[in-house]
Amino acid sequence: MGCCSGRCTLAFICGMQLISILERQIFDFLGYQWAPILTNFVHVIMVILGLFGTVQFRPRYVTGYAVWLVLWVTWNVFIICFYLEVGDLSKDQDLIMTFNISMHRSWWMENGPGCRVTPVTPPPSWAPEDHRYISISGCLLEYQYVEVAHSSLQILLALAGFIYACYVVKLISEEEDSFDFIGGFDSYGYQGPQKTSHLQLQPMYMSK
Repeated sequence: MGCCSGRCTLAFICGMQLISILERQIFDFLGYQWAPILTNFVHVIMVILGLFGTVQFRPRYVTGYAVWLVLWVTWNVFIICFYLEVGDLSKDQDLIMTFNISMHRSWWMENGPGCRVTPVTPPPSWAPEDHRYISISGCLLEYQYVEVAHSSLQILLALAGFIYACYVVKLISEEEDSFDFIGGFDSYGYQGPQKTSHLQLQPMYMSK
């Protein structure tokens, strides 16, 4: 019963992770955030493997999923520090999120709740010709805090997933050990006592 409950809970957590990361992936695509896009794609694969291992009693897959969650938490902590500009990090650096191949920012920068986008004319002389120069005002929630909220949710789900992944691996291992104990006699070629027949065959003589 405990194994079923733990596996069901872990499967539910994996489902929540898939839903939340697919939602995040959509907005990262809209904002051309290439580093998060690649990392999200790897996360989707690892969550699917973890879900498969949970359903099919594959402890190695669940263990690999748990190890990945440690890296996933580390990445999301970095994202939080990046958008909150902790230390020398700056959210205006193009190299980190877009690999310095575009000047795009988070999709939430222009499309956040209450944000009003106003084109600036004429654009500054340093602005590229194929890019527009805009002014953003009136946002109820700044885009960096939206990104921090996304990463915080991923960290909470990852911590819950890690705890239940370790629990499920432990339960599956205990079940495998119990099965080995029950079938131990078969592995040593044990055979139960066989009944012997006490009926003896007597020769038959036919008279001519």
